[in-house]
Amino acid sequence: MTPPKSPRRVRRSTLAPYLFLAPFFAMFAVFWVYPIAYSFVLSFLNTRRRPWTFDPDFNWGRLVQDEFFWNALQNTMIILVVQVPLMLAFATLLAVAFGSDLLKAKGFFRFAFFAPLVLGAVPYSAVFRLIFNEQYGILNFGLTSIGLPSVPWLFESTPALITIMIAMTWRWTGYNAIILLSGLQSIPLALYEAAKIDGAGPLQRFFRITIPMLRPVLLFTFVLSTIGTLQLFTEPWLITNTGPGNATETLVTYLYKQGFRSFNFGYASAIAYTVAIIAAIFSLLQIRLVGGREVDR
Repeated sequence: MTPPKSPRRVRRSTLAPYLFLAPFFAMFAVFWVYPIAYSFVLSFLNTRRRPWTFDPDFNWGRLVQDEFFWNALQNTMIILVVQVPLMLAFATLLAVAFGSDLLKAKGFFRFAFFAPLVLGAVPYSAVFRLIFNEQYGILNFGLTSIGLPSVPWLFESTPALITIMIAMTWRWTGYNAIILLSGLQSIPLALYEAAKIDGAGPLQRFFRITIPMLRPVLLFTFVLSTIGTLQLFTEPWLITNTGPGNATETLVTYLYKQGFRSFNFGYASAIAYTVAIIAAIFSLLQIRLVGGREVDR
C-alpha cells in the first residue's frame, strides 16, 4: 500500500501544468490581450492632440460621416458579394475534379493549384501588375491580337476592381479547393453508388449528394473567405495602390493610412473594431442560415 502524498507534493503536481503554460499565457497577454484592449481604449480617445483626451464622438462620430470610410466599405462589400461566391464555386468544381477517378497525376494538379498561396505577396503582386499593364501586359496583348480594344485595367475604377478580384481568385481558389476536397473524401461512396443505381445522373448526384454533404465545409470556407475579404490589404495595396483615386480602397488599407500615415491611432482603432464587428455579424448570419440546418446522413 503506497503512502498518501503530502499536501505540498499534491500542490506541486497541481501547479506543474500551469507553470509550463505560464510562458505562453504571458506572451498571449502581452502580444494579444493588451493590444486588443488598448486599441479599444484608443477608439474613444482624441489622438490628434496632446495630451490625448477622452472624446468618444471624435472617432465614432466621424466614422458615420466619413465619405472615404463609406467608399472603402462599399469597395470591400462589392468584392465580398461578387468575388467570394465565384471563388468558392470554382473551388468546389476544382475539388470535385481533384477527387475524380478520371484525373491523372492528381498530386501534381493539387500542388499546382495550391502553389499560388506559397508565393510571396510582393512577387505575386508584381507579376499581376505586369500582366494587367495597359501598354505591355500580356492580357491586353491577347485582347488586341483578336481585334478587341485594350483595357486600362489599373487606371479606371471598374477594371481596377476587377483586377483585384481576379488576383484574389487566382491566389485563393486552390487553397479552398483543397479544404473542400477533404470534405469530399469524407462522403461515403455508398451514397453515390446507391444514387447511380437509382438512375441519378452526374448533375443530380452533385446537387443532391455532394453539395448537401459538403455544407459544413462550405460554411467553413465561406466564413474564412468572408473574414479574409474584410481584412483585404495585400492586393489593393501592392497591385493598384488603392487607385485609381480611391477606387480599390478597402477597409484595412484605409485603416493603415489613418494609423501609420496620418498617425491617427484613435480613428484607426475605431475602424479596426468596426471591421471586427462586421466580420462577426456576417459570420453569425452565415452560421445561422447555413449551419443551423442539419444534413441527414
